Amino acid sequence: MIEYDPKNWLRIVLSLRGSVAPRLLPRVLLAALLGLTASWMHESRGVGIPPLVHTLIGVALGLLLVFRTNASYGRYVEARELLGRIVNLSRDLARQVCTYVAEHPERGAARRDLLRWIALFYRLLAQNVRDEDKLEELGERVTDSERARLVGMRQRAPVVATWISRRLAALADAGAIDPNRLRAMDANVGALVGALGGCERIRRTPVPFAYAQHIKIFVVLFCYTVPFALADSLHGYTWIAAATLAFALFGIDEIGVEIEDPFGYDANDLPLERIGDTIEGSLRDIEAAAGNTD
Repeated sequence: MIEYDPKNWLRIVLSLRGSVAPRLLPRVLLAALLGLTASWMHESRGVGIPPLVHTLIGVALGLLLVFRTNASYGRYVEARELLGRIVNLSRDLARQVCTYVAEHPERGAARRDLLRWIALFYRLLAQNVRDEDKLEELGERVTDSERARLVGMRQRAPVVATWISRRLAALADAGAIDPNRLRAMDANVGALVGALGGCERIRRTPVPFAYAQHIKIFVVLFCYTVPFALADSLHGYTWIAAATLAFALFGIDEIGVEIEDPFGYDANDLPLERIGDTIEGSLRDIEAAAGNTD
């Protein structure tokens, strides 16, 4: 995700990082070339297209592009809300782990394992929505024995959530957690799994192909025929208008494509690594605060 100052308009306009403009260049140049062709054909042969059709179609095309972009942005915002919820749930569960577990011979080890698993849950979620499975990248967040148990499993984050629930249940059976508090903690674990499901739903459910295809066909036909409708009124400036129009319409569609999947590594995607670092930093602070009051 790119952080920027919304008030610095000049820097935003001139920035190429995160911009879709480089990917539009071939399409815009083709529109400009067609604009030159349309201008020449109109001046030399009187060939052109009545502008009425494009005027009417342009309204419908604009509505389609707005809907496309809103649908993609809605997915982006929902994904960020789910990740924010995971951050809050992780912090709350860590707070409960560090305060609700009564004096117990295994309290220290249980606390360390539970906090580590909370962080591990998020990292495995991030791998899941990115279709990755390299456990070695998780480092000390997972032990050798845990890594061996996770190898070959496709749904690793829910497995770690199960480890958390089993450890909490064992502590409750040993009298280290009050049953009412156990239910509150298990509710947070369940909410984490629910947020995982929401992220998977966004990742695995793209904008329907028929809709995406229809918009692209519509944009291509409009942008590459409109120069012949503009040549009668713009003459030698037709190529400028054609290129500008292509940049605007193709750009809106490309922005929708850019943010449709917010979990990747593109400049405009959500900062999954930084969110994971935030969770781990919060867990360390909560654990340290609990240790200072023991």
